[in-house]
Amino acid sequence: MNWNLLLLTLVGQTVPGAPAAPAAEGASVIALVAHAGPVVKGVLALLVLASVVSWAIIFLKYLLLRRAHQESEIFLKIFWESRQLDEIYRSSKELVHSPLSEVFSAGYNELARFRSRGDDFTAAEQGEVSKSRMSAAKENVSRALMRAMREQVTKLERAVPFLATVGNTAPFVGLFGTVWGIMDSFHHIGLTGQASLAVVAPGISEALVATAVGLFAAIPAVIAYNFFSSRLRAMESSIDSFSSEFMNILERHILL
Repeated sequence: MNWNLLLLTLVGQTVPGAPAAPAAEGASVIALVAHAGPVVKGVLALLVLASVVSWAIIFLKYLLLRRAHQESEIFLKIFWESRQLDEIYRSSKELVHSPLSEVFSAGYNELARFRSRGDDFTAAEQGEVSKSRMSAAKENVSRALMRAMREQVTKLERAVPFLATVGNTAPFVGLFGTVWGIMDSFHHIGLTGQASLAVVAPGISEALVATAVGLFAAIPAVIAYNFFSSRLRAMESSIDSFSSEFMNILERHILL
């Protein structure tokens, strides 16, 4: 046994005449992507784009929902402390991100349209207003509230389904890139006739990067989608409760 060679190997020195170990940067992710095939590169580009868009949606939607919640709390305080609809309406114009404020404005504007036509439903005038006109006023205000509620819910939910799409499809897109890369590696093996680990490992490593990137894009999207869905359900319930309460107030005190 050549004890000199064994000693050099144990201390980590290069054995004379032996092939040099590949550089550390050769095994980096960037190097793997650079040597990947065109199909795998296309899959990676698609996944990176989906991840960037997902993070943009997560950031912007978080800010939007937080501001909507804060302004809705302010609006509810104004609504329950004030006794004049006109005063509430003027205050609500400054709370442009509150869905409750928008729903209130829709009902108030519909009521104002009836009043502008002379249908001011007060206790002193209710005897002059027919029951059919009163019923029409209630139906129109109720429809305006429902329409505004649907519009606000749709606005809040905008772009959130994209997160679900990324979370469901990104792993499979990454898997497609991996399978394609492995197929390409085996095809190269068939052409060269060499099946050693040194030949197979680089191609498979390049292919597996696609699966990793797919998971990197999918996991945050799924977490964010579940988080936003929970917040949206709570906000939708709050909007529905406020709409019903506001309509009850109108029926008791104005639409008599």
